[in-house]
Amino acid sequence: MQILNFKENINFMRLRLPAQIFSGVLILVSIFSLATNSLNWGLDFTGGTLIEVGYQQPAKLEHIRKQLQTADFNDAIVQNFGTSEDVLIRLAPREGVKAAILGDQVLGALRSDGEQVDMRRIEFVGPNVGDELAEQGGLAMLTALICIMFYVAVRFEWRLALSSVIALAHDVIITLGLFSILQLEFDLTVLAAVLAVIGYSLNDTIVVFDRIRENFLKIRKAEPAEVIDTSLTQTMSRTIITSGTTILVLIALFVKGGALIHGFATALLFGIFIGTYSSIYVASAIALMLGVKKEDLMPTEVEKEGADQDPMI
Repeated sequence: MQILNFKENINFMRLRLPAQIFSGVLILVSIFSLATNSLNWGLDFTGGTLIEVGYQQPAKLEHIRKQLQTADFNDAIVQNFGTSEDVLIRLAPREGVKAAILGDQVLGALRSDGEQVDMRRIEFVGPNVGDELAEQGGLAMLTALICIMFYVAVRFEWRLALSSVIALAHDVIITLGLFSILQLEFDLTVLAAVLAVIGYSLNDTIVVFDRIRENFLKIRKAEPAEVIDTSLTQTMSRTIITSGTTILVLIALFVKGGALIHGFATALLFGIFIGTYSSIYVASAIALMLGVKKEDLMPTEVEKEGADQDPMI
């Protein structure tokens, strides 16, 4: 039983041109930001030292930055971590200085005015490991897109395969653009979230394409745009329920999960919205633009041996 039932078709394709212009603007802005601002790479990719300290009272970040600059840590990135009493300090790699010694130097600088500061944790990631992770992460994303294109081409048709990959690239570029524009930290958890967005968006697109193929065989006299609108309307209740329940879980993770998974939850929350949008106005609209029609989705008839012989022989 459907909880949401749309009795009349929604004319999605009527807005495909404005939607494509909107998507084009978002992609251009994202690419420009990635080219100029790049990403705020986390220590997983850049290497360096991460130090978490705790104060008895709310920490004054500007004062902490001045203390670290006085101690010759001019490249330190200081930010709150979860609460106003917890502070996260990121330092670029320093050759010949061990993480433990670096932590003692930072603590000495922070305690210079007699304030009580506790060391919570200290982590070190080598720059060579960071370069390797960045390269492998990019290769993993590229490999996923190629495998997805091959899968959809085999299951459906090359126009739908190309449309789905363009939609996935659209989702990835805009999600990365969001992190670049807002300068949110991009670490391995965010990379995992981006890959999860690819999977979610693909699943949504496959459901829509499956219904499009089914309706092309059922509604033989309708125009392609009408068939696509019908298919999107029929899958809309499923999309709303699936996206809605997923968003509720992600909001709970974002609010209660702590600062460690804020980036993960942010990427997935944004990815759910952009993935649902791209299934309608990128994947389906591009398939229509490429000229998908009933004949392209008809199953291939296999002629049986002896079918053309006279049955009386």
